Parts: sequence; structure tokens; C-alpha cells
Amino acid sequence: MKILIIGGTGHIGSYLVPRLVLSGHEVKVVARNPSPQYTDPRLGWSTVGWIVADRAAEERDGTWKTRMESLDADVVIDLICYTPEQNRIMVEAFEGRIRHFLHCGTIWAYGPPDRTPYSESNPRKPITDYGKNKATIEADLTDRYRTTGFPATIIHPGHISGRRWLPIDPQGTRNGVGVYRKLAHGETVHLPQFGRETLHHVHADDLAQLFESAMIHRQVSLGESFSGVAPFAMSLVACCGFVARLFGREPRIEFAAHEEMERVLGAAWGITKDHIDHSPCCSIEKAQRLLGYCPRYTTEQIYVECLEHLLERGQLIV
Repeated sequence: MKILIIGGTGHIGSYLVPRLVLSGHEVKVVARNPSPQYTDPRLGWSTVGWIVADRAAEERDGTWKTRMESLDADVVIDLICYTPEQNRIMVEAFEGRIRHFLHCGTIWAYGPPDRTPYSESNPRKPITDYGKNKATIEADLTDRYRTTGFPATIIHPGHISGRRWLPIDPQGTRNGVGVYRKLAHGETVHLPQFGRETLHHVHADDLAQLFESAMIHRQVSLGESFSGVAPFAMSLVACCGFVARLFGREPRIEFAAHEEMERVLGAAWGITKDHIDHSPCCSIEKAQRLLGYCPRYTTEQIYVECLEHLLERGQLIV
């Protein structure tokens, strides 16, 4: 099939494109820079058709929709759509002439779960603008499928990670290698409250698997949403414990109120607070049952892979 991927050089696309090429598909990628960011361009990328374009700039000058209308595809995968207006343009450009449209959402569209694990059929209660926009896009695509048959599927990723992309760290932020260094050296790490808030990671290659599986199982994925996450969520304190024990240590943790955490983390506190406010824990039962989703990576394995990369590159000194 002819597959068009918008934003195919980022976290998910870097793993998804080689999968699709090796499966025999004709793949075109729209991106600002014609090279994957997180995988080796020598592996599976030689036959990719590149369309070099700046989506944001072309949306501003009004040429993006014209570009999309000029492209021929059986399947369109949009990995970098963040607003309902962006999505509306895509739907109008491809309606009536493609077999499948896959949108990359986010588990932030769900909001903090009232029940865990969170099921895709549970009510959406997003608490951030990002989550609200993604929830609106999901609702728009679902409604469009039910009313006009627009062939949409929505994949909601958790905290995307990969060998060259550090996961949300055990402190709930993206504070470089600082937290990993402290845990490896037996230094104190501060956690909010009692550290029982959860993170739900996913490896980008597992997300690539899920997007490909949704294409393969098109008849059951149309009009549906799926959570793309690791088999289970983990608490902050459990993440700290796992990373510390990789280096033969027990974690030294100090629990602190939010005001103290803000003092300790500074600007990074906003990211941690966003994660602990959500404390995601999502079910993959639907994706397993309908699509055969079988993630290779647990959160622990994600940390191991990333830490190995940091050690190999000398970015983490133990």
C-alpha cells in the first residue's frame, strides 16, 4: 500500500517507517529534515520517499491543505497534529480517497483516571489544553467515522521513550541524567508526598507495532481508540527503587510536600506536577484483544535500554 506519514522522523516514526518499508509498503514521509532522529538512517530508510515541508509554516500561509490534496495515498498516519483545526484540514484533504487515517493522540486526553486501569470506553476528563485538544480531535474523528464513514483510528500513547530518548525519569520529570546519577551514586532523591503517583511509559517501537497492527486489523480498528502503553504503570518510588538497584544500591528517598518539591526542582517542577496530577494507569486489554498488541518493553526494560545508552556514550558516569 501507499502510506503517507506526517512527521515520520520523530519518536514513533523513527521505528514505524522501517517496519512499514520492510513489510513491502511504499512509504512517503513529510518532515522538515529528511532523516530519522532516533534510529540509524541506514536501516530500512533507503526507499523512503521524502517530502520536505514545514507544516506549521504552510498552515500559516495556507498552502498545507493544497499540498495534502495533491498527495496520493491509501493510508495516512498523522503523528504531529495537535489542534482540532489542524485535524479538520487533514480530514477535508483526504476524505473520500483513502482507506485508513490514523491519528496519534495522547493518554492526556483521558485526564486523571477515576478507575484504574483506565479503559478507552471511560469518560474523557482532560485537565490540560493539550489533553483537551486531543480529546476534541478524537471526538471529531469518531463522529466523522459514524456519520460519513471517514476511516479513522486513534492511538493514544503513554510517555514515549526509546534508546535515544530518555523516559520520564523516576522523579516524574525530564531532568537530564541528574536523577539517574543520584540513584546510581546513592544520593538523595526527593519525591512528592509518598511517591505513589504513577507513570505509564511506552517504547516507541511498541507504538510502531500498534500503529502497524491497527492497519493490518483495519476492519476492527476503524472508528476506535486504543491506548499505547507498556503492560503496566509504575509508581515513582518503584521506579527509583528499580534504577538504584541496577547499580547495586537501595534508593535514598526523601518525601516532600509540593511546596518543597517546587523549591528543589525549580522550573522542572511543572513537568513533575503535570505527571503526578495525571498519575496515568491505562489498560491495553482492548488493543491486545482486537489488534494482537504485544508490547516488548516494560517500564523496567525501557529504563535499562536508556541507561545502557547513557553509559555507552559516557553521559552517565558511575
